[in-house]
Amino acid sequence: MTNPVLFRWPAAATLGLVVAKSKFYEHGNVHAALREKFISDVQRVTWAYKLADATIRLRGTKAVPEIQVFIVETKGGDVSDDVLTAIDKSVHSPIVFEVTGGDRIRTAAAQKALGGRTPVVGTHYSSGWLSADADRRPLPAALDLPGLHDAILSAVLPMTPRAGETVSETAGRLNRAQKLQREITALERKLHTEPQLNRKIELRRTLMSKQTELEEQK
Repeated sequence: MTNPVLFRWPAAATLGLVVAKSKFYEHGNVHAALREKFISDVQRVTWAYKLADATIRLRGTKAVPEIQVFIVETKGGDVSDDVLTAIDKSVHSPIVFEVTGGDRIRTAAAQKALGGRTPVVGTHYSSGWLSADADRRPLPAALDLPGLHDAILSAVLPMTPRAGETVSETAGRLNRAQKLQREITALERKLHTEPQLNRKIELRRTLMSKQTELEEQK
């Protein structure tokens, strides 16, 4: 989890349109179990802002024609990433989410490829929770909308980009680190229960190698 972050969205980009949840059922390939999550967990979805050349004077591209800001109000404390992904797949531009649960709010966003009929949505990364009335920071400086989206993603990634590293490269390094951590956890569990000494030695050697790889990803 990264540090909490909330952005101050430009007034010129304000929309404030409530979107019926049924719209995401129609376009997001939502199966029955996921539809139940929408019904039980989501109070309301608001298309709050549209960041585009016409609203904030930053040029878009085919990859990032616009950036939408959606506010997802929960019925309980939170919503699952499955719900955010379903919403994301129904919109052909990147989305930045503000998830509000009770008096808390967090920012979430994912990488998104728009080439096909249905966008391909990556992992949703999230900031930590903040009080709903917390101060907001200005939008990151950027030359165009892809640069702005990368900067927003960087702010919610739970790993600091290295010098000269792109957001995609940082996300890839994060995914490798998470995979290694899962492997390390499984190895530690095996090591704890393995009765044979020679096998314990082999497992310990493998574990140390994975731990070294993990440190290299950080």
